Amino acid sequence: MAKEETGRRPRMGFRLKLILGIAAVIAVGAGGLLIGLGFGREAEPVITSELLGQQLQSVQELVSVDYHYTNMGKYENQLDFYGWKVPFTSKSFIVSYDGTIKAGVDLSQARADVNQAAKTVTVTLPESRIISHEIPEDTIEVFDENDNLFNHITIDDYTGFAHDQKAAVEQKAIDNGLLTAATEQAREAVDTLLRLMPGMDKYALTVK
Repeated sequence: MAKEETGRRPRMGFRLKLILGIAAVIAVGAGGLLIGLGFGREAEPVITSELLGQQLQSVQELVSVDYHYTNMGKYENQLDFYGWKVPFTSKSFIVSYDGTIKAGVDLSQARADVNQAAKTVTVTLPESRIISHEIPEDTIEVFDENDNLFNHITIDDYTGFAHDQKAAVEQKAIDNGLLTAATEQAREAVDTLLRLMPGMDKYALTVK
């Protein structure tokens, strides 16, 4: 069985999409900061690795980048008899579809190290990864379907082709910088979040 794929180069759009949990945590952090300013007699909390870990785990998973694309691929197959292509047994179809790939960082795996003597905080994030890949059914269009009496198009042909196409598009998204962008967005979001914690202004913060 042979497959040939042709397609338009996916259009790529990155946009920051912070989940509601981050907004809630930032709001709590900002509230704590205002309280600290209003009641100066209260001691500032001590920044520890455990405290930072709790803050990060409360957010759980940060979905930071969406990759939107439109793609077209062609499926072809012809019966094979010991390496000889059987004439008049070819089948093919062309599929067009839209998809969205989400990439992000699992903050429950982040590590925070605090050096009290040097007043430094270092947060190490895990590698970003693809979280989901959705192709809405209403965007799928089939063109130029060529069935054959001796080699019918089956549902397995569509399913297998879609699986191969998704894997190819994901790799193309990674090659175009999807995971790199997700990591950078996650670093910026975590940096913003932690700097709102009371007492953090006394430390040099690095997120990597």
